[in-house]
Amino acid sequence: MKLVVIGTGYVGLVTGACLAETGHDVVCVDIDEKKIAALKSGKIPIYEPGLEEILARNIAKSRLHYTTDLISVMDSAEILMIAVGTPPNEDGTADLSHVLKAAETIGRNMKSYKIVVNKSTVPVGSADLVKAKIREYTKLEFDVVSNPEFLKEGDAVNDFMKPDRIVLGVEGTRAEEAMRHLYGPFQRTGHRLIVMDIRSAEMTKYAANALLATKITFMNEIANLCEKLGADVTSVRYGIGADPRIGSQFLFPGVGYGGSCFPKDVAALNRIGLAAKNPLKVLQAVEEVNERQRHRIAEKVLAHFGEDLKGKTFAVWGLAFKPRTDDMREAPSIYTINDLLSHGAKIQGYDPAAMREAEKIFGDRITLAEDGYRALTGADALLILTEWQEFRDPDFDRIKKELKNPVIFDGRNLFEPADMRAMGFQYFCIGRV
Repeated sequence: MKLVVIGTGYVGLVTGACLAETGHDVVCVDIDEKKIAALKSGKIPIYEPGLEEILARNIAKSRLHYTTDLISVMDSAEILMIAVGTPPNEDGTADLSHVLKAAETIGRNMKSYKIVVNKSTVPVGSADLVKAKIREYTKLEFDVVSNPEFLKEGDAVNDFMKPDRIVLGVEGTRAEEAMRHLYGPFQRTGHRLIVMDIRSAEMTKYAANALLATKITFMNEIANLCEKLGADVTSVRYGIGADPRIGSQFLFPGVGYGGSCFPKDVAALNRIGLAAKNPLKVLQAVEEVNERQRHRIAEKVLAHFGEDLKGKTFAVWGLAFKPRTDDMREAPSIYTINDLLSHGAKIQGYDPAAMREAEKIFGDRITLAEDGYRALTGADALLILTEWQEFRDPDFDRIKKELKNPVIFDGRNLFEPADMRAMGFQYFCIGRV
């Protein structure tokens, strides 16, 4: 099949690359000329394991192409996928301007039947808006489909190629048959396609992310209570995660969730509830608790060193919001670092992938080190904010040698408190004593 993917962010690039990998002819479109020029030269604007190889392979086989000109490639494609950003407005609602602009361009320039697929995360009812926008400019037949993505940053390629489910919100049989054909290669080891009405598909995406964010937030609440009562949240996590009704995933306490999805989608769903005069009390609490949890490690630092951090330097391992990505959108590290800077501290940071992003965000307000151990030099303590694999088994003797004081604040509970004390560290983590 011939496809056009509008937008070359995480969702658009991964979608285009993986569909090309299964033999489809895909054109990725973006209005950002610099980004398209970089992609054509082989430079990828995001860090996502496995993506670079798939992009290169399918470009070489002429199954994947890039352009800034949507109009020029529309005619040959039956399916047009909208994968543009829906950033939050100031009030937390989703900004649909990019989605509707893409719909307008489609409506103004289509010359034959098209299937317009919403891959972007959009509020319930957005397909109706897209449909209405296209209909303003054409009398030709078309279908709008909701096909939300469920990709985890850091494992997006694997998630797309081996999906646990593919959700389709459709109205007409023509569009459903085309989408079933498109996703046929992903059905060979099981029936993963779930077909429903469009509004339910739109809600499914928000509900899934909101529930996962709620699990994380609940465990953060339990972790904070464990600290007060002398319980160990890791033991609690094992105990409740063994229940198959609960499961073990997303039960890791820490410094709050971040990234491009959970904060934005929880906020948007809360605003949807308010607009429908049906407030979502649980999700309102999730937002409140997560905001507080982002400052948890800084609070521990201040409790240990005092409110005045002038003359103090802290090494920070982990700047991305999660491992295996360079994404720092809503990263807990930003909140922690800003809290410490506001109290006069100096920061020496390191991340395996997010150094360029950190430089954009902090500029010269912090120092970025070439590796984790160099970040330790002369620091009063180490803060671990992202659970990269290389941080899980470090050289503790070297850490003690480089630090002024053997103090570690671990926002990801990477180590056993008893082991750390036995090695002579003062060790502060989340929900463990």
